[in-house]
Amino acid sequence: MKYVGAHVSAAGGVENAPLNAARIGARAFALFTKNQRQWVAKPLTEQSIDAFKANLKEVGIAPEHVLPHDSYLINLGHPESEPLQKSRDAFLDELQRCAQLGLPLLNFHPGAHLNKCSEEQSLAIVADSINWALEKSEGVTAVIENTAGQGTNLGYRFEHLARIIEGVEDKSRVGVCLDTCHTFTAGYDLRTAEACDATFAEFEHIVGFRYLRGMHLNDSKPDLGSRVDRHESLGKGKLGLDCFRYIMNDARFDDIPLVLETIDEGLWAEEIALLYSMQSIQQ
Repeated sequence: MKYVGAHVSAAGGVENAPLNAARIGARAFALFTKNQRQWVAKPLTEQSIDAFKANLKEVGIAPEHVLPHDSYLINLGHPESEPLQKSRDAFLDELQRCAQLGLPLLNFHPGAHLNKCSEEQSLAIVADSINWALEKSEGVTAVIENTAGQGTNLGYRFEHLARIIEGVEDKSRVGVCLDTCHTFTAGYDLRTAEACDATFAEFEHIVGFRYLRGMHLNDSKPDLGSRVDRHESLGKGKLGLDCFRYIMNDARFDDIPLVLETIDEGLWAEEIALLYSMQSIQQ
C-alpha cells in the first residue's frame, strides 16, 4: 500500500502537523520538529508531545509514515572539530525529539566537505557522526537523503550512500530517502519506465532497497545531471509524470512515506490525489 503526503507546517506547535496533513488528504507527512534555521530550540513540552500523538492517532497516520527532517544547518561531514561537534549535538537533539514524539525515522542531508578535505574523508566523518549519535539515542533510524550534489554537498552518488552505510555500525538504524529531483539532477535518469528500471536497478545493486525508508516526490526545474537543487510541481518540470506513475505501481515503494516537497503547497491536495489516481489497482 502507498502512503503519500507532503512536508507540512508545524507552525504553532508540532501537534498541528498531523491536522495539516489530514486537510490535504495525506496518509503520510514530513515536518520539522524545531525551527530548521536555528541551532537551538526550546524543548518539546509534554503538552505538545501528548497532543501530537493524540492528533496523529485521530487522523489515522502511523508513526512509521512520518518522516521528520532535521535542521538545514547541520553538517555531519564537517572537516573541522568544533563545528562538527556542534552539528553532532544538534543532530542528537533531533533524534531525541523524534523519540519523544514516538517517531521512528529522522531524515537528514549527509553534509558537505567544504573543499577542506576529500569526499572520501568527509563521508567517513558522516558515518562516524551517525555512530556517535546512535550510541547516545534509542529507537530512531537515521535516514540519509540523497542530494543533487550542489556545491560541495555529499550524497549525490549512490556510492556515497553505500559508503556511509558501510561505516555505520548498527545497520538496523540507518536507511535512505531518495528524492526524485535530487536523483535526476545528480545524473540518474527517471523520465521513462525504462530509465527508472535502470536507475533503480543501480540503486539496488549499490545500496539495496532494504535500506529504503522513504522518498521525496518532486519534479525538477533543472536538467538531468545539472547538479542543481530546484524542485518543481509534478508534471511541470523536466521529469514529467512517468516517474511518479512508475513509483505508484511498484511494490518496492510500498509502506514507506512518499512525501511531496513540490513548490506550490496550494497544489498538494491535488498532487496527492493525482498520485493515487495513477495506480493501476487502487490501494
